[in-house]
Amino acid sequence: MTTLPWSPTQIRRIVVKVGSRLLTGIENTPKQQRIEQLISEIAALRNRYEIILVSSGAIAAGMQLQGLQQRPRNVAHLQALAAVGQGRLMSLYESAAQKHNFHAAQLLLSLDDVRDRRRHLNVRNCIEYILSNNALPIINENDTVSIEEICFGDNDRLAAMVSLLSHADLLILLTGVDGLHEKDASGELGPRISRVQAITPQIEAFAGASDNPDQSVGGMRTKVQAAAMATDAGIPTIIASGYDFSCLPRLIAGEDLGTIFFPKQKSLPAYKRFLSFFADPEGALMVDAGAVTALTRRGKSLLPVGIKRVYGEFDKGAPVEIVDENGNIIAIGYVNYPAAQLRELMGLNSEQMTRLQENVPSYQEAVHRNNMVILSQPRTSRILSSA
Repeated sequence: MTTLPWSPTQIRRIVVKVGSRLLTGIENTPKQQRIEQLISEIAALRNRYEIILVSSGAIAAGMQLQGLQQRPRNVAHLQALAAVGQGRLMSLYESAAQKHNFHAAQLLLSLDDVRDRRRHLNVRNCIEYILSNNALPIINENDTVSIEEICFGDNDRLAAMVSLLSHADLLILLTGVDGLHEKDASGELGPRISRVQAITPQIEAFAGASDNPDQSVGGMRTKVQAAAMATDAGIPTIIASGYDFSCLPRLIAGEDLGTIFFPKQKSLPAYKRFLSFFADPEGALMVDAGAVTALTRRGKSLLPVGIKRVYGEFDKGAPVEIVDENGNIIAIGYVNYPAAQLRELMGLNSEQMTRLQENVPSYQEAVHRNNMVILSQPRTSRILSSA
């Protein structure tokens, strides 16, 4: 058996994500009782670990309050139900938390909250202060202003982003199935996969096959995508069944109860995490093969001589994609020149740049290596696809 990608004695901070189905869809168990069971387990874990909870359930709670049996399709209706249900959801969490002598702290986030650098830092600082004041951060998508998770993710991606910005040591995604399963040639699900060393196309295909339309809106595909994001940043991830919340300490101890995804690398520093997963690039620089080698294999900065084309309009200091000639993003970094000036400098060596910019303060690098992160695997460029 492969060694665990974490030591239970060295884990400090854990993000736990619970889907709405686990809170409201358990037969003969009221939602209040399910939340009390969850908080009871979290309260015990808090004696050893810092716990951050990402909880769905606002829409489901709103449906119960409004007497609806079927989830609406209209986005505005779903947003309204989330607005109704979020207060009820948090009141149940607070009531359960008080029985264990701590408070529940609500954070409602949108994608913009974590992509904007200043707001990103504000969220991170807020989480730190909540934890230091003995409260439990409970995070949900702000469904009244953001519709992406309503439509696609059931907070799986949000949980991965929270684990990154909070520098968690472990991400646990609790769901209605006991992990990722294989798929045989006929399309039938096979045995559970205990450990995933790398998320390959085959693993992604298994995830697609595991989607369950009756299991909220996320399904296995978004959970594996969340695991890919977290493990790419160096955070091990577990997908497991949450029907019995007492599984939490057993999962942390390494019991074979779900699917463990191994991290690709050591934990990234904060600025590289932000560039890799949160920054919203404003343009792209297409570079030649020599520049690709210099960046990815030799750890060099990007020089203007290696740039073949500049996409978009951006100012100095903006985040940009660095793409190869096939349009794949190989790195993201903060650029030293505005787009218009880079178009004048691209393809020039240092001597040519000096003559062109005589008596003008300049940088030798278009993007310095200290302001850049090399991606562990290439991504498709959003900038080029919209150009």
